[in-house]
Amino acid sequence: MKKPYLYSFLFLFLISCIENIENKTEFNYFSEQFSDIKILRYQIPGFDELSLSQKKLVYYLTQAGLAGRDIMYDQNYRHNIAIRTALENVYENYDGDKSSENWKSFEVYLKRIWFSNGIHHHYSNDKHRPEFSLDYLEKLLNETDTKLNKEAFDVIFNKEDGKKVNLDQSKGLIKGSAVNFYGPNVTAKDVDFYYSKVKKVPNPKKPISLGLNSKLVKENGKLVEKVWKIGGMYNDEIKNIIYWLSKASEHAENIKQKEGLELLIKYYETGDLNIWDEYNVVWVETTEGDVDYINGFIEVYNDPKGYRGSYESVVQIKDFNMSKKMDAVSNNAQWFEDNSPILREHKKKNVKGISYNTVNVAGEAGDASPSTPIGINLPNANWIRVEHGSKSISLGNILYAYGNAGSSGRLSEFAFSEKEIELEKKYGEDAGNLHTALHEVIGHASGQINDGIGTPKETLKSYASALEEARADLVGLYYISDIKLEEIGISPNSNEMGRASYDGYIRNGLITQLIRIKLGNDIEESHMRNRQLVAAWAYEKGKNNNVIEKVKRDNKTFFVINDYEKLRTLFGELLREIQRIKSEGDYEAGKNLIENYGVKVNQELHEEVLERNKKFTSAPYSGFINPELKLIKNEEGEIIDVEVIQPVSFASQMINYSKNY
Repeated sequence: MKKPYLYSFLFLFLISCIENIENKTEFNYFSEQFSDIKILRYQIPGFDELSLSQKKLVYYLTQAGLAGRDIMYDQNYRHNIAIRTALENVYENYDGDKSSENWKSFEVYLKRIWFSNGIHHHYSNDKHRPEFSLDYLEKLLNETDTKLNKEAFDVIFNKEDGKKVNLDQSKGLIKGSAVNFYGPNVTAKDVDFYYSKVKKVPNPKKPISLGLNSKLVKENGKLVEKVWKIGGMYNDEIKNIIYWLSKASEHAENIKQKEGLELLIKYYETGDLNIWDEYNVVWVETTEGDVDYINGFIEVYNDPKGYRGSYESVVQIKDFNMSKKMDAVSNNAQWFEDNSPILREHKKKNVKGISYNTVNVAGEAGDASPSTPIGINLPNANWIRVEHGSKSISLGNILYAYGNAGSSGRLSEFAFSEKEIELEKKYGEDAGNLHTALHEVIGHASGQINDGIGTPKETLKSYASALEEARADLVGLYYISDIKLEEIGISPNSNEMGRASYDGYIRNGLITQLIRIKLGNDIEESHMRNRQLVAAWAYEKGKNNNVIEKVKRDNKTFFVINDYEKLRTLFGELLREIQRIKSEGDYEAGKNLIENYGVKVNQELHEEVLERNKKFTSAPYSGFINPELKLIKNEEGEIIDVEVIQPVSFASQMINYSKNY
């Protein structure tokens, strides 16, 4: 999955979206800004062209997604729901002075919780620091007769549970992480013991995703999984998810889609991970129909041990014009695999079933909202990818909304030359989304694990996610400058697209992404680690040939690419090594790459970058309000249409969600 941070977007490939969005100049994509967050809006092109049955399908799938919203809050931290509920009650019922700085700070803190699905930053994982006092919150709680238990109240202000996901092993991967996937007395060694000795994969050739849908706790000194299912954890939320999925199943577009929905329901009922795999096989083979969805416990980035999936839902409508243009990528998947710089024994001989679609999002929830991915490739199980293929999607209307929400002006500050700026303005949008397509379609689907080697979460452990994202990024970087992309009609100029992409990637990986972390902190988030790893490794390995040069001008630091061809060769070499690490399960080599290149930040450079960034008022992170779907009924109570409504504000949507889901 590719996150939309310091991105460029493919404007050329979004022509179909532009054609389908009416009155684009009248639609205001920007909603508001607070702290380091911008809140945007998006439209749903093509929704009005759906049949009534399809609109109902979309509606029920979005309701199913929202029904599990609180799961994500609880997964992120054990006190999140209590804190959010209390602060929302204050927000709705306080009738005192709302013009004070304290109240404004309170509002911002609550909005940050909504945006991050909890009290920890969605990207840095650091706990949000309130800019109001303990006494002020106590006053608000008392005046609105709001109850909040002492431990939850205290944790807002103290230093406890300061990191949602900690990847610094010296602090204890689980002990140092506030995420609510493990009991208070469970250690990283306990997890390793449990999944290597107590609970093993029954069929190594088709390994189930152990731990994906459970919390691991100790009861009477014994490790036990609390499974997320009917009769288990999250029972009430899962009952509601099943209710809406059952309604959606009644409007399935075809037999295969209906079979998938029924298997997903069965999985939620039982918690059986074998059924989860059965569902994913059917889901990935369901390629007909205009409507598709993602729903379940999926990405494991929030688990420092890489087992447990965060709840996520995305409902989407195909953009057929755009998807046809991108068929060229998936249709040539075997060519990309055959010509990859990775070792021959690590290449797939028969790349299967990669489907790539540009879609228009109709609704998101859980880990996908308000901060959304821009590209998704699923399923995550490697054996399903090998035997049955994968689905890749680009979220077209999300990309379009980003592109029309305004520019921050940072390019002129952090790009070195006029040529670099010129290429970025001309090709940056194209190059960014084409890289996303290559990352998702070819990158995540490429390569194979050697026989007898365990899954990456078992072999590479806490480094698996960052290494996988680096591997997929490197596939995109290696091929984006290839003439093949011109030959298959998806690149207007592979040489200049490649230069724009390389400039942007190195600039981001070594400089501009540093605006997202606090001075003195290490890099924790997997995508950020991956980008610094790739850029820093290429810079160091290319020093002898001056491939990338560190330049000082007017006391400002820049990294300038002097040889794009040699840089491409370096990207290929690093891709080969990371694929070898994954294929062979070489933990030590993977650890060394991440720790040596992806974690530590040059403090002098970081301080400089933060100082240079102060003049920009545009927030570095963006997320979205979801359009709301409303059922239209006749006098007899029959549904005759589904209407798309833009919410009044971010706050109104969040309050509505809390009341209804």
